[in-house]
Order: sequence, then structure tokens, then C-alpha cells
Amino acid sequence: MNKKFAQVIIDNKSSSTDKPYTYLIDSDLVELVEEGMRVLVPFGLGNRVVKGIVIKIEENYFGSHKLKKIIDVIDDKPLISKDLIDLSIWMSEKYLSPYIDAFKAVLPPGDFKEVKTNILLEEVHDDIYNTLDTLEKSVVTIIHNNKGKIELGELKEQMNNRLTNKIIRQLESKGILTTSMEIQTSIEPKYEKYVYLKNRFNSREELNQKIGKRSYKQLEIAEFLFDKGEIPLKELMMEVNSSISTIKSMEKKGLIQIVNREIFRSPIKEDISPYKKHELTLEQRNCFDTIMDHINRNQSSKFLIHGVTGSGKTEIYLQLVEEMINKGKESIVLVPEISLTPQTVQRFVGRFGDRVAVLHSKLSYGERFDQWRKIREGKVKIAVGARSAVFAPFSNLGLIVIDEEHESTYKSSMNPKYDTLQVAEKRCDQFGSTLVIASATPSVESYYRSIKGEYKLLNLKKRIMNRELPFVKIIDMREELNSGNKSIFSKELYEAIEENLKDNKQTILFLNRRGHSTFVSCRQCGYVVKCNKCSISMTYHLKENRLKCHYCGLAISPPNICPVCKSKYIKYFGIGTEKVEEFTKRLFPNAVVKRMDLDTTSKKGSYESILNNMKEEKIDILIGTQMVAKGLDFKNVTLVGIIAADTSLNLPDFRSPERTFQLITQVAGRAGRGDFEGKVIVQTYNPEHYSIQLAQEYNYLAFYNKEVLIRKEFNYPPFTNIISIIIYGEDVKRVIIKSKEFYKILINNLKQINLIDFVDNIIGPFPAPLERIKNNYRYQIIIKCKNEYLDKLKTAIEWVFIYNRYKVDVTGIKFNIDINPNSIL
Repeated sequence: MNKKFAQVIIDNKSSSTDKPYTYLIDSDLVELVEEGMRVLVPFGLGNRVVKGIVIKIEENYFGSHKLKKIIDVIDDKPLISKDLIDLSIWMSEKYLSPYIDAFKAVLPPGDFKEVKTNILLEEVHDDIYNTLDTLEKSVVTIIHNNKGKIELGELKEQMNNRLTNKIIRQLESKGILTTSMEIQTSIEPKYEKYVYLKNRFNSREELNQKIGKRSYKQLEIAEFLFDKGEIPLKELMMEVNSSISTIKSMEKKGLIQIVNREIFRSPIKEDISPYKKHELTLEQRNCFDTIMDHINRNQSSKFLIHGVTGSGKTEIYLQLVEEMINKGKESIVLVPEISLTPQTVQRFVGRFGDRVAVLHSKLSYGERFDQWRKIREGKVKIAVGARSAVFAPFSNLGLIVIDEEHESTYKSSMNPKYDTLQVAEKRCDQFGSTLVIASATPSVESYYRSIKGEYKLLNLKKRIMNRELPFVKIIDMREELNSGNKSIFSKELYEAIEENLKDNKQTILFLNRRGHSTFVSCRQCGYVVKCNKCSISMTYHLKENRLKCHYCGLAISPPNICPVCKSKYIKYFGIGTEKVEEFTKRLFPNAVVKRMDLDTTSKKGSYESILNNMKEEKIDILIGTQMVAKGLDFKNVTLVGIIAADTSLNLPDFRSPERTFQLITQVAGRAGRGDFEGKVIVQTYNPEHYSIQLAQEYNYLAFYNKEVLIRKEFNYPPFTNIISIIIYGEDVKRVIIKSKEFYKILINNLKQINLIDFVDNIIGPFPAPLERIKNNYRYQIIIKCKNEYLDKLKTAIEWVFIYNRYKVDVTGIKFNIDINPNSIL
């Protein structure tokens, strides 16, 4: 058999080893090694044995190096498919990410070094057992002696490495073995004992003859199993009121078989009620038919649904997914917030039952791995989840839906710093699938692409049942102050909440800032308590009586006297959700008030608990951050109060007006979704701003037309790409010196490759807006560049910063490179 050559990515964080290494696949392993499998290879000068993943197999090797051999194959089947390997390589190149980080995004959840393959023994009938050769019989005996289950590596050891994956596959094809993956975590797989009749009895008479008429209890158990088939042991004991000794004696007689069956850990609640199919409105039908027409004509297409809040976008997704199932294809449905996942899951599970898997970061490793495995093994047809669900390992993907596509959470801030929308487009291109993105407030970039014809634009202009969009009232808080109202609530908002409580209606109060007070300051000298690791003020949390940094998590006790001037005039300024909650409870003591933010939803299941209580109308007033702004659907909410609409407007970021418009529109959309009209009260110190004025009118098109002109004027996306390079380290002088040194090298490099004239703008190096985070001083270089020159520019950045080809001493210095970041803070 010819030798082959494998390109292997080593599990190593160092940038110097971040490349594929070529290994020889010797003739004895040629049939066993496949792309996507983990292998053991010798690495480095000491030939240390390390794990790696095979990303490519080639027939020839044209290099001059003497190659090392792959030692062994860890898996019996590939962990990831060819399309996910290609996707990882594409992400690594597109987002300038290390290979290993790009692969970890698509590999099983957890540490891929700790994935095990278990071999499980099925029932072996004598006629099949007798056809096996000596080696195969040894395998069966070892697993049988190991209580029917053994880890692949351990089995190979006990077989003195005479065992190959080929033998495993032969035994699998004969129905003697099955293989199952598990991840080594503190949580072991859950198993439950199941019972079934060992022999196939044709009739009850045959049963009676075998057991004997006097063994009443055994007969009762056997007859029960004759009707039921396989059943959990616990359930059997309850149903027939039997002891374990009776069942064990039946096992000894060879009448029944007791086996361990793995129970999948599921984050999906079992008591989800059915979610019936709704008749589509004329607008929805037009939308659905247009998409299906393209799918039926096998046209790979991308759609943007621009639909007002409450226009029934979810029902369109559900019916598209149903069509995919009918075609034997799989679907991925993405939502921006974990808080939205329970609601979306309820609808999809209510419609499609156990064909749905859930993927998001709040699941335990065990749950996430089980859900991933269900998808990979073809046990489900739909994956619902947050950003990372875009990597669900389906093999016949037909549809990806991205709900609330404008949300910033779809951009990853960790390597690979991927944009979910771009990854979804790539996956759809790989499979020839359909991409549907939707929002009431599409991002300027997406809407621009729809105008250019890259997405087919579909509109939903009316709410379901022709419900009116809520009336939006803007309150100028400067006037409130002038009239002597210094409280958090304007007079109008206070009265509206009071009225709502009398009418037994629910209220949502929104403030995009958690904590109690935004900063603690001395009124005498102006000192502000700042995090000593980050250059930002600390937020006061009343419940714990602690000051917390929302960037690094540092928590300290608040000072009683000013550390600078020693005065006692320490005061708490600004407001967060915790202060709004305290104030609301004081004003409305009889109301049930709950808060939903990062602090109240850190415990598992806390999202679901708050949302269920809201749905069941056990909460009168829900106070929250942006978690409550998106997609939530409560029929009895008729009032939404936006406490401070300026929070996002005052950030030094070109996307601030867009974020403000989106937030007001989205939060407003939570009101009036049932049979009662909704009202929205927006409190602001900047009522004249166009984003607030146009959000009041729900006029997205006017906002887009104004915003896109400003973006063009100042050369911001979608007319250019922005690359942010942060140079950071703990020694501020060294950071400044190295920032300037790297800036000069980059400029010289761009001149050498004749790119300097085609790069629109290079700003910096200057202190980043958040100059210090986690004890690291941060300097920033920002580059603007048109699409056609982006790949060349990325190569130059890679050359200078990642590979450090100019051999700059980077001791104590690190880089953070982000292409088209969400924010340049």
C-alpha cells in the first residue's frame, strides 16, 4: 500500500507553531487516517508525543525535510467534517486568527484533547459469533468482561495494539458493536438500566411454558415486557410492584436482559406545550413563497426580511424549517441573546418536538457536548442557539436563519473574531443553502447590501392582526429638572406606571446600565473611584455593598472618606438597573418588581425563571438591560419606559446613533403585542437628535438615508473596512515605544508593497479610549481600507505583527487585531 502525507494542526498556543505540519502516514495506517481525525504525533526536538488534528491528506510530498511518522489514530471516525475543516481554515485567514483557535470553534465543546470514543457491545447471537475470526472474538470477550463498554484507547492497549479501526468498523457493520463519543469532564455520562425479554417469544403460551404457571410474579413481569418491549428498570419495578431480587433471578435464568443505556443530558424542558401552526398573513405568505420559490428552483439565495416588531417573523422561520425537514435537510436558527433562547426553543420544540437541539454558552459542558453529539449523529434536524450554534455539525444543511441580525453579539470578541453573518454566508455557500436574516432595524451594512442587490429585500410592514405599533412619547428631562423633578422618573412615566398597575397590566423599564450607581465621587475635590487595573470608574452594587469593575471584575468596598482630600463628602452618582429597582419598589410598594441583567441571571435557569414568571403575569414591573430589548413577546405588557435614551448616544463611536435608534425601536416593540394598545415613554436629555426623533416615528428608511450619507462623508463602513490594532502590556513606557516602532515598520512595509496610497487612513498610535484594562495599558492603531485592498493589507499586518518578520523584541507586549470591530473603544 502506498504511503500518504497528512497536514496536522498541533494543539499548541505558540504563534511560532501555528501552522500545518506534514507527517508521513505509514502503510499500516493509510486506510485508517482520515481528515478531521485526531492523531498522536512526535513533535519538536525531543519528539514529545502530542495530539493534533488532520486537516488534509495528500498523495505526494515535495519538501526536502525528512518527515516524522504519525504514531497512532485516536478516533474511529472524523471528529469534524471536510466542510468544517475548510471553514476553519477560511476563518483563520479572514480574521487573522491562529489555526488552533479557528479549529476550536468547530470542534466538540470543551477540550478536544479530552474527547474519548467508547465501544459498546450489543447483544451477540451465536450464529453471528461463530462467523467471527479469533481477533474479532477477542475484542468481543474483552468488552464483555468490561461490562459491555470500554474506551477505544484502553481496548487497543488490552489487545496489545493488534486492534485497528478497520476491525472496529467490521464489527460495527455486523451490528455487534456501536461507538459513542463522550467528553472527559467532571460530569460523567448518565446511564440508566433498561430491561427487555432476552428471547423472542411468539406468544404468551410460549412464555407460560418457559417460566411455569406457578411463578406468578415472574410471569406478570414477562407478560408486561412482552407488551412493552424495552423499559427502564425503575419504571418496571413501579409498574408491576416488583422487587429487584425477582428481576435478578429472571436475569440469572436467562429470561431477561438488563443493559445500561446512556441518557442524554438535555437542557430542553419536558413540559413544553405544543405550539400550533398559524395561518400566514398576506405579507407573511408573500415573504415565505418568495423564499420557497428560490429554494425549489435550487437557487442558493440570501434574504433580508425587514419586518416591524411583532410582524410574525418567527412563524415564517418555523414554516421554512418545516419545509426543510420535508426535504430531508437541516436548519440552524440563531438568536442574539441567551435570554431569547428559552422563548425560541419553546416555539421550535412546541412545533417540532425532539428534532430540536440547543447550543449556547450557559449550558454545562456535559449538556453542550450531548447536544453537539445529537446533531453530529443525525438525531436532530434543527439547532437553535446563540452565536456559536452557527458551527452546528450538520451534514445536509439547508437553511440558516439569523434573527435580530443587527445585534452586536453576533460578532465574537475572542479569537477567531468572527462575524456570524459572514460565517453563515460561507456555510451556505458550501452547502448551496439558503440564508435568511431578519430585523426590525437592520444594520446599515446589511441594508446597504440589500440596496445593492446582494440580499433580496422582503418587507413586513404590518404587525400581526393589524395591531398598531405603540405610541412613543419623548420626554425632555431638562424640562423635568427645571420644573423641580430630580427623580429617575419623569412625571408622565410615574403616572403611566401607576395607571398600568391599576389596570393589571405589565410594564418593562429599560436602562442599558447595570449596578446601582455608575460612579462614586468626592464632591469636595472631584476624585472618582476608578479600578486600579483599568482606566474606568467603578460601579456601585447596593446588594453586595461593593464597587465593581465591569471590565475585569475587581470588587472593593466603597470608601467612607475621600482617599485624596480626606473629606466625608463621598456621593453616589448616576443610575444603574439596581438603583432603578430600589427606587421603583419604594414608589410602588405593592407591585411585584423584578430585575433582569447580568447580575440577576448568572445562575443556571435564572433567565427561564424570570421569563416564565413574566409570561404567567406574576411580575408587574420588569427592569432590565438590553436583555429585555430584544424579541421577547409578552401579551400583557402595555407600557415600556426607557429611563435614559442617551446612554448609547454619548459613546465615542461612529455606531452610536445607529445603536440608539435600534434600542429605542426594539424596546418599544415589546409593548402592545397582545390585545391592548401599547405606549412607550422615552426619557432623554437630547430630544432633538435625529436617531431619537426618527425612532419615535419608527421611520427606519429616513434614519438609514441620513446615516448612510454621514458614513459616506466620513468614510465609515459600509464604504470601507476598519481594522483596529491594539498594542498592550503592563509597562506603559514600553507600550508607547513599541507602538511607535511597529507603526513605522507597518508604514514602511505598506510603502514597499505599493499599498500606502490605497489605504484610506492610518490613525495612531494613540491611547485607546479605554486606556487601561486588567493592568494592561492599551495603544491603538486604526486603519481604514477598501474591500479590494483588504487581503493585501491583512497580509502586511500578519507579516509585521503576527509573524514579527522584522524581529522586534516583543517581550511584555501583546497584540489584539480586530477586522471591522463592533466598537473602537
